[in-house]
Amino acid sequence: MIRILLAEDMHLIRGALVALLGLESDMEVVAEVARGDAVVPAALAHRPTVAVLDVEMPGGDGLTAARDLVAALPECRILILTALGRPEILRSALVARASGFMLKDAPPDRLADAVRRVAAGERVIDPELAAEALMARQSPLTARETDVLRLAADGGELAEIARELHLSQGTVRNYLGAAVTKLDARNRLDAVRIARRQGWLA
Repeated sequence: MIRILLAEDMHLIRGALVALLGLESDMEVVAEVARGDAVVPAALAHRPTVAVLDVEMPGGDGLTAARDLVAALPECRILILTALGRPEILRSALVARASGFMLKDAPPDRLADAVRRVAAGERVIDPELAAEALMARQSPLTARETDVLRLAADGGELAEIARELHLSQGTVRNYLGAAVTKLDARNRLDAVRIARRQGWLA
């Protein structure tokens, strides 16, 4: 029996997924959570074979939960199920050591198949998305430039960003200037738009 932990913050979607997987004779949903920070405690309590994790959740995203779960329960396989079909998200999922990556709009029968294959030790990734990820342009931004631009995208002013990252305002200004230059953007807002479109602020 494949034991499944399901992490999805939208109740209607979670209920539908539980019902869908419950139709499979070789699967049992042993735990459901709605928050990223609830994944590891639930996994340690229920010892699932496969954790099906959404990317966007309160209390920590699914990719962070995946990394924490690999450290806490390495025998549990991870399948990322998301509406965010961007190459950067796929790359982040693979770095987090997820075994599978599926979009929520995939046909329902493919989910059960993916769970079985991940449980069997296979890697399951949508081939079109994998090809897109290989062809996608890599971010030219450093990790710090990305952090600064992400906070700017959330509406942070120089002083707020500097406080958040423990930097001087001058350093933050320099990072923003470097990001604008590297992205060939007109200004900070244009840099945010370009980076978001490419999936580099995910």
